[in-house]
Amino acid sequence: MAVDHTLEFIGTLTWAQLPPAVQRQAQRCLLDTLGTAIGAHTTQLAHIIHDFAAGCYGGTGAELWLDGRPVSPPGAALANGMTIDALDIHDGHSLTKGHAGAAIVPALLATLRLWPASPVTGQELLTSLVVGYEMALRAGMVLHAIACDYHTSGAWNALGCAALTARRLALNAEQTGHALGIAEYHGPRSQMMRCIEFPTMVKDGSGWGAMAGVSAALLAGAGFTGGPAVTVTAPDVQTMWADLGQQWHILGQYFKPHAVCRWAQPAVEGALALQRQHNLKPADIERIRITTFHEAACLTVIGPVTTEEAQYSLPFPVAAALVYGGLGPEALSGSGLHNELVLSLARRVELVEDAALSARFPRERLAHIEIWGRDGNRAELREAQPRWEAADPPTDAELSAKFHWLASGVIPPARARALEALVWDSPTLPDASALLELLAPALA
Repeated sequence: MAVDHTLEFIGTLTWAQLPPAVQRQAQRCLLDTLGTAIGAHTTQLAHIIHDFAAGCYGGTGAELWLDGRPVSPPGAALANGMTIDALDIHDGHSLTKGHAGAAIVPALLATLRLWPASPVTGQELLTSLVVGYEMALRAGMVLHAIACDYHTSGAWNALGCAALTARRLALNAEQTGHALGIAEYHGPRSQMMRCIEFPTMVKDGSGWGAMAGVSAALLAGAGFTGGPAVTVTAPDVQTMWADLGQQWHILGQYFKPHAVCRWAQPAVEGALALQRQHNLKPADIERIRITTFHEAACLTVIGPVTTEEAQYSLPFPVAAALVYGGLGPEALSGSGLHNELVLSLARRVELVEDAALSARFPRERLAHIEIWGRDGNRAELREAQPRWEAADPPTDAELSAKFHWLASGVIPPARARALEALVWDSPTLPDASALLELLAPALA
């Protein structure tokens, strides 16, 4: 049965069973997620959740990244996961309409020191990461197929976190099944479109998913029971799990060049392409029309007052990208939110929803861009797509450049170089906790 195969996959998958492309993708996803965490460390959300975790989830076994305070593994998974979510530039998967890595990576590193006490090798670290991604992504696709509402990523990436923690604890098949059931039951079934309509720090629920998943496996190991995880055990979803270990959905991950919602990125890329092609100066633009799919057209915030409102906007990031040439933390926080040239341009962005483009979502995220200059000329680009989709991924060098761009000004360059080197060398590491020795210590 597919369920038995799934539970066996969680506990017995080996590094040697992973195709070379999957092995490399695991390293790429790890590097990209850690870069996001470093870049997000300066956000207000990160400061709040770190203090909260230290006060409410204190203990031992894990640390807050770039902070050093010891906390429990669930507390570390919560705080570090929410920090990643604070800067919307982490990897994702189109068919889940969400993100696995934002929960999987912090849960994985939070559980490195759990029993059994022998060191976790770099190969085991990456194999566990793949287990987490594969379980989470399939659970996400199943949930979208069977649920009546669009839930945040925490609702399904919790199962990936439970799976990798069950593996770390060497739980048997019965206990692992309970861990998945507990994670599914307690995972945050929060409505994603509420976060779009009211952008706040609740974000995509990945921190809560990470905490719920780690906690679920710890509870299952102590004898706590949970009902069957419907997304895994229901008879009508077994086809999703039948090819586990043969088809690798981690290879379907996209990466983000800009720190905003993926739904806005087709329009951002299209506007930048037209700017380069026609040498458009922001001050010379009269107005912009963006025709796109329904979900992107819901990103209506024009004058954001918080980083969260800026990230769940379409007019503002398009305008900011045209002014700054790209979208990093500086354009989406602090004084960047009050740049009058950006705000003036954002007020001249018109959003139009197109039924044909909506029908092609989520497999495709597309936007038509029209820009009118003050001279009356019109430039147009049809079917703009996000950059770094799974079919056209970034190179290792591009991901490395992104990592150092995000780390710049947060950690010293030497520390960033050492951390990156450990990620690329991770298959040879006898003890993967060396990553934490560079990631956990507080900033000077």
